Amino acid sequence: MVLPTIGSRPLRLAFVLDPLPELKAWKDSSVAMMRAAQHRGHKVSAIEAQTLAWRRPEGDPAGGVSGLARHLHLSLDEADWYHESARERLPLHAAFDAVVMRRDPPFDFEYLTATWLLERAEADGVRVFNRPRALREHSEKLAICEFPQFAPTTLVSRQTDQLQQFIDDQRDVILKPLDGMGGSQIFRVGHADPNRNVIIETLTREGTRTIMAQRFLPEITAGDKRILLIAGQPAPFCLARIPKAGETRGNLATGGTGVAQPLSPRDREIAEALGPLLAARGLLLVGLDVIGDWLTEINVTSPTCMVEIREQTGFDAAAAFIAALEEACAPS
Repeated sequence: MVLPTIGSRPLRLAFVLDPLPELKAWKDSSVAMMRAAQHRGHKVSAIEAQTLAWRRPEGDPAGGVSGLARHLHLSLDEADWYHESARERLPLHAAFDAVVMRRDPPFDFEYLTATWLLERAEADGVRVFNRPRALREHSEKLAICEFPQFAPTTLVSRQTDQLQQFIDDQRDVILKPLDGMGGSQIFRVGHADPNRNVIIETLTREGTRTIMAQRFLPEITAGDKRILLIAGQPAPFCLARIPKAGETRGNLATGGTGVAQPLSPRDREIAEALGPLLAARGLLLVGLDVIGDWLTEINVTSPTCMVEIREQTGFDAAAAFIAALEEACAPS
């Protein structure tokens, strides 16, 4: 993946984020993106998702979606990584060339509301990445159902008898909620596990919540690979998140170790099959999770691992994303 040259026209970019003090600048991909945008000459603002609002006076076509924008200057100081030059409520369609949605899950009703508001801003003329409709239509767990040729043996259900039968058939499985992130509430359950009943009861909330069950993939010992797709093209390196001793989860948030490595032929096969299709839907940045040869998740809300890949390989995925953003915003 070759980066285009820096464009001549500065863009006004708004990043919709969680509260800035909560971001860990030394490893956060959103911070890396904002730094890359500034380095390429663009103006960077941050908008906390909860400040998004829509207002339009009766009978007046003016107005629309606004957000409380914090105009930023980014530094490389990890302890004091941003300085705010001004703060003002601005209409998204009039004040910005593009909006980058980077709020973390959970994909709850407030997240859903943010996508509705951003879709209204999009209708008023601002470009939003990833596109709000695409965010809503791609459950990060369930999206693999569209690509069964790449997925491991999987069941999606809240029915106790189906889940129990799946465990009996597969003998060793992973159970996880559909709205989790960072390895939260992921259980490995064997057919002889004395806790299997209570685990199913807990995850399904006594049969009222649908969950996912997948055949356990022993290849997890070599890492849960995060493959980044930027404008439909795979980055040349992925990050294999290797579980710590005694763990079956490779997530960095659970103590996994990230090891950057070139894509395998199978990694590239999956990425090249999905990339153009997902990009055509307005998903400028996607994170595929692959264990061994199998696709386990398609992350579209706020894919990470850019910093680790750059530090270990020199490939700057954040800069590649901003370059793709420039191309997407270029006059047609």
